[in-house]
Amino acid sequence: MAKPRIVILGAGLGGAIAAFEIKDAVRDKAEVSVVSQGDTFHFVPSNPWVAVHWRKRQAIEVNLPPVFKKRGIVFSGAGAKKVVPAENRVELNDGAVVDYDYLVIATGPDLAFDEIAGLGPHGGFTQSICHVDHAEMTAAAFDRFVENPGPIVVGAVQGASCFGPAYEFAMILDTELKRRKIRDRVPMTFVTPEPYIGHLGLDGVGDTKGLLESEMRERHIKWITNAKVTSVEAGVMHVEEVAEDGSTKATHDLPFAFSMMLPAFRGIEAVRGIEGLTNPRGFIVVDKHQRNPTFPNVFALGVCVAIAPTGKTPLAVGVPKTGFMIESMVTAIAKNLGALVDGKRASNEATWNAICLADFGDGGVAFVAQPQIPPRNVNWSSSGGWVHLAKVGFEKYFLGKIKRGESEPFYEKLALDVMGIKKIKA
Repeated sequence: MAKPRIVILGAGLGGAIAAFEIKDAVRDKAEVSVVSQGDTFHFVPSNPWVAVHWRKRQAIEVNLPPVFKKRGIVFSGAGAKKVVPAENRVELNDGAVVDYDYLVIATGPDLAFDEIAGLGPHGGFTQSICHVDHAEMTAAAFDRFVENPGPIVVGAVQGASCFGPAYEFAMILDTELKRRKIRDRVPMTFVTPEPYIGHLGLDGVGDTKGLLESEMRERHIKWITNAKVTSVEAGVMHVEEVAEDGSTKATHDLPFAFSMMLPAFRGIEAVRGIEGLTNPRGFIVVDKHQRNPTFPNVFALGVCVAIAPTGKTPLAVGVPKTGFMIESMVTAIAKNLGALVDGKRASNEATWNAICLADFGDGGVAFVAQPQIPPRNVNWSSSGGWVHLAKVGFEKYFLGKIKRGESEPFYEKLALDVMGIKKIKA
């Protein structure tokens, strides 16, 4: 009898470790293959550093084909054109078709720059750090900026669901501008749809509100919360500040010489609009076992998963899918696939806890939320120079893990060895 075929879409932070952990779980009882958009793994958390020349992209990349070959995992870098779950197949961009018995979707998001006129690096007027290609473009724009400094606008637009990198980049810019002795020539404004600084799509964690507000005051960064970006033109961002009822409270025309704004996310085109598989934004609907209810042989993890907001906010504020949360999804899926291949029931659930390191170059903020959605058993945050060192260690450890084809969970190690908090079960 033919072995079950397990196909993983995506080879980023979630997809790559999912491939390794699933392979370990099913051993030689199933065929495991990966479909990725390109042959290269990029360590996305380092993109803010690339954007100010603290890293070169080559330092945060791993060539994937030899890694997967060593692990006995079939690999294609052609990318998915269309998922057809009713027929258990994936159509690739090169015309090939991949059939599966089980599908794991770990693609990450599509970046919805087109939803706001003038937003984004492709034909727009703002930069991005969501992809290493964008980070390199941002670095080039920053080089031009420092030759003729002026106002900076940085933050995230309505519908965004990953706010940590926006805070990181604002603080990293402040640190780099001080090093260049030109910070005094650069007014900076942070723009976010969050109802308050430090909300993070999680209704805050510990004292993230106080910690991040204090950092911004110390660094002379002004902010606008409940901010809806309506459009962007060359050198000016148009923002509506809304009240609790969603009505317009004030309007702002913010001049800028340099701007980085995180866009809203949506599901990738290959899955959008498939009834029963995705929600209206194209995110994959899953149950507590990470399975899609309509197509139970389809699993999903990471940013592509549909998660309801933590509470009502005047503007759309998405829930982040942080590293430990993704790792717990990976572990649950790997165990469930191992059980299914053995003819057993899929019963494992992800914990959805959150651990985050936000690096500011000369310090940082860390938080732990257990579980991610309140009320919580652990609600902890801290700040200090150790966060920067921990983020550097995180980068080195994770890249080494990918190069070796290993799936050891990192975030539990971080919680135990660095933060010294109670063990979080995955």
